[in-house]
Amino acid sequence: MANYFDRARAREISERVLGFSNADQARVNLSSGEEGNTRFAVNQISTAGDVYDATLVVTSAFGNRVASATTNSFDDESLERVVRTSEQLARLVPEDPEYMGELGPQDYESADMVAPATADLSPAERAEAITAVTEPAAEQGLLSTGFLSHNTGQSSSATSNGLFAYQDRSLVTFTTTVRTPDGTGSGWAGGGSKDWNDLDLGEIGERAIEKAISSRDPRAVEPGRWTVILEPTAVSNMIGLMVSSLNARFADEGRSFFSKEGGGNKVGEKFVDERVTIYTDPADPQLAPSLFNGEGLPNRRMEWVRDGVLQNLAYDRYWASQQGVEPTGFVSGYYMAGGDATLEEMIGSTERGLLVTRLWYIRSVDPRTILFTGLTRDGTFLIENGQVSHAVKNLRWNESPVFMLNNLELMGRPVPVSPTESGGTSPTVMVPPIKVRDFNFTSLSDAV
Repeated sequence: MANYFDRARAREISERVLGFSNADQARVNLSSGEEGNTRFAVNQISTAGDVYDATLVVTSAFGNRVASATTNSFDDESLERVVRTSEQLARLVPEDPEYMGELGPQDYESADMVAPATADLSPAERAEAITAVTEPAAEQGLLSTGFLSHNTGQSSSATSNGLFAYQDRSLVTFTTTVRTPDGTGSGWAGGGSKDWNDLDLGEIGERAIEKAISSRDPRAVEPGRWTVILEPTAVSNMIGLMVSSLNARFADEGRSFFSKEGGGNKVGEKFVDERVTIYTDPADPQLAPSLFNGEGLPNRRMEWVRDGVLQNLAYDRYWASQQGVEPTGFVSGYYMAGGDATLEEMIGSTERGLLVTRLWYIRSVDPRTILFTGLTRDGTFLIENGQVSHAVKNLRWNESPVFMLNNLELMGRPVPVSPTESGGTSPTVMVPPIKVRDFNFTSLSDAV
C-alpha cells in the first residue's frame, strides 16, 4: 500500500491551503513518502530504519515581498496557522526584485515512475537480499560493508493562479565496499534504479569481492599524465561536475567556463569531442527524473551537448525573462551517448595505463575551467601490454571533465548508475565507460 498522498489527496490538501490564503499570490509545495535503509558492516547488519513523513510548504506573496512557512500537520487549524505565518513573514521581508509571480496551469510529461517492487520493499526483504553480499564475503575471509536505500513518494505544486503539478516515483540504490582483513585491498560496486528488480545484489557483491582480492598489496606508480580507463561510476562522477555547471546566468555574467570572452555564452560552440552527446528527458521512466521544479515549472527534453557542441544552458524563469528566452527547467538525470567498445577491448588496446573504479572526495579548484580535485578509490589497477597487471596505490587527481572529454579515445555502451559519491538515492544517470589520454594525477595517496 502506498505510504504517500495520491494525486486526488494532494490536490485536495493544496486547495484547502489555498482557500485560507489572503495573499496576492500563493503556492503550496507538498511532499510525502517512505524512505527505508539498511546498513551493514563486518558482514552483518548494523542499522536499519524506515521513515514515513509528509511536509507542506506555503509561499505567500504581497507584491514582491515573499516568504514561506512549513508544517507537517494537516488538520484545518494547522493548515490555516501555517498560511498566516507565511503571510506575516511576507509582510516583514524586503522586496525580492527577482520574484516572477506564480505560474498558471502548465503541461507536464507523463511517465510511470513508481516500481511496485521498490514501493513494497520491506526491512525483511532488504535484510535477506544483503546476504547475497555478506555471506560470500565471509566465506572468503573478507569484510563487506554497504548501504541499501530506497524511497517512494510524491511531490506536488499548486498555485493560486490555477497550477497543479503532481509526480510520484520510486528510487533505490545499493552500494558495497569489500575489504581484505589486512586492510590493503578494497573493492567497490553499486547500482541504482527506480526498480528494485533491476538490481542484482549477488552480481554487485561479486564485482566488489573480485576487486577487493585483486587490489591487495598495491604498488606505487609515478603521478603524471596517464592513459586512463574510467568505469561508468567514475565517468558519472566527472560528467556530473560539468552538467551541474550548465547555468546560463553564471555564463552570461562571465562567471563560468561557458562564458564567452567579450560577453555572452558559448552556446553553438564545439567544446568537447564530437562523440559527446548529453541530454535529459523527463519522460524517460528508467532515469526517474523530476518532472518540474519547486515553482511548478515543467522540465522538458533538452539536448545540452550534441556532437560536442553546446546546445543549451539552464535558464530559470527570472534569467530567461532578462535574456528574452524561454526557461528550460533544470537537469534531473541525464543520458550520455557512448560507443561500442567493451571494457575488455579498452584494456586490450592500452599499452600502459590505469583502470579506475570510482572517484572520491571531489572538491572544486577553479569553476572557470570546471577544474576539480579528488582521489581514486576502491580498485585502481595498472594496465601493461593490454592486460591488468597489478593493483596500484590510489592517486590524487586534478582534472576538468572538459579537458577529459577532449582527450577521448574509446567509449563503451551507456549503463545506469547512481551518480552520488555517498550512495544516497537520486535520479539515475546513463553513462558509458570511457578511455581517455593525459588524465592528470598529481600525487600518491596511502589511503585504501
